[in-house]
Amino acid sequence: MSPVKPSSFRITIIHPCVGRYPGMKKYIRTWQMEPISAATVAALLPADVERRFYDDRLETIPFDEPTNLVTISVETYTARRAYQIASDYRRRGVPVLMGGFHATLCPEEVLQYCDAIVIGEAEAVLPQVIDDFRCGKNQVVYRSDDRPARSVNPDRSIFVGKRYLPIRLVEFARGCRFKCDFCAIQSFFQSTHTHRPIDQMLIEVSETRRRGQMVFFIDDNLTSNLEAAKEMMRALIPLKIRWVTQTAINVAYDEEALDLMRRSGCQGVLVGFESLDPMALKQMNKSFNLMQGGPKQAMQNFRKHKLRIYGTFIFGYDHDTPETFRETMEFARSEGLFIAAFNHITPFPGTPLYQRMQNEQRLLYDAWWNDDRYQYNMIPFRPMNMSAEDLADMCVAARREFYSWPSIGQRATHRVNWRDPWMFMNFLTINTMHQRDVEGRNGLPLGDANWQGQLLAAHDKSTAAELVQEKLIDTL
Repeated sequence: MSPVKPSSFRITIIHPCVGRYPGMKKYIRTWQMEPISAATVAALLPADVERRFYDDRLETIPFDEPTNLVTISVETYTARRAYQIASDYRRRGVPVLMGGFHATLCPEEVLQYCDAIVIGEAEAVLPQVIDDFRCGKNQVVYRSDDRPARSVNPDRSIFVGKRYLPIRLVEFARGCRFKCDFCAIQSFFQSTHTHRPIDQMLIEVSETRRRGQMVFFIDDNLTSNLEAAKEMMRALIPLKIRWVTQTAINVAYDEEALDLMRRSGCQGVLVGFESLDPMALKQMNKSFNLMQGGPKQAMQNFRKHKLRIYGTFIFGYDHDTPETFRETMEFARSEGLFIAAFNHITPFPGTPLYQRMQNEQRLLYDAWWNDDRYQYNMIPFRPMNMSAEDLADMCVAARREFYSWPSIGQRATHRVNWRDPWMFMNFLTINTMHQRDVEGRNGLPLGDANWQGQLLAAHDKSTAAELVQEKLIDTL
């Protein structure tokens, strides 16, 4: 590739969708949130680089629009669609750079479909990558081994004119110190946790907030560093915002943290209860969920501080039976969860769960995310105490029961869900949306089923493996 004059360099940032049915006109509305990863890439680009951003969920990608480089952040669920998009660009002679979770966890696979990859977090290496491409001397594998300092706020100007859900996404910290065996977060960040300077985060919140808009701190586990989280919440109090986030259950036993959450405007938190069964929690390396009274005591503490709970549960561990679903449903309804998720476990590449199932020869596909036969919410492994079909059916049945009108009515009687009129309207709206989408995503193809092309290889499998291995050796 010949060098390009710096002043004429254009980068196209693409956010791929998970997939599309044949003839699908409208995309799944609940998945249409601002992609902060794309805005972060835009913020890291040199000021003299022209940029374009296209969200595959919202608009048609103009493949014939002139550009010098395409960047795609790849997640496991979006990998197949990312490879389709990359093929369409590379067929036109445009180089493609990939990064993100899947590029880090499966670099040899990803490199087969792009010209270069970034392994790890992009902040430390992206400026060098862009400079190399501008000069026509790019490497194939770039690797960031350290947790980089985060010196920029996302460039949300790329979102102008796009119809995202009316919730503001902000990132304070990345990573989690826990080592749950199903979680790709702990694999990507190697069970570490870092956070931004609080002053920088406050500037972002202050400059981007909108009247009546909820702020969602998208941290994998906001309270992984509890003292840093407390400092952050103290700083939020004067802003008088409403916010939600994700956290582990341990925060429920820290009175100071719960008080700061309420005073700083926290309306609710997503808590990964995952299971009520001690054996299942032990297998997933999450026995800490039973600390100090377990989920029931945690719920009591949350309600005391007027915090609503989005509880998540996963099924398919080796001790799960049909009775597991009944016990979980009774807990979710009786404890008045604001909303809840009832999903089967999914063995993501790079996780201990995936490795264990691979060793036990229980995986139904070599790489389910890149298999034509696999569709969203299919079971990609052999459960122990039920068939894969029964596991999938019981997850759907649990969602249907939880979002039935009797269940919504029962949970609405909990004071924490109705005491604030604005949040009560949110309760009704969100539960109704989930009721309509109990199984709406089931069977969604991974990748666009309307795509007529052929995947275009950039490197064969053995070459990609050698290039990645060379970079790994170089950085030791």
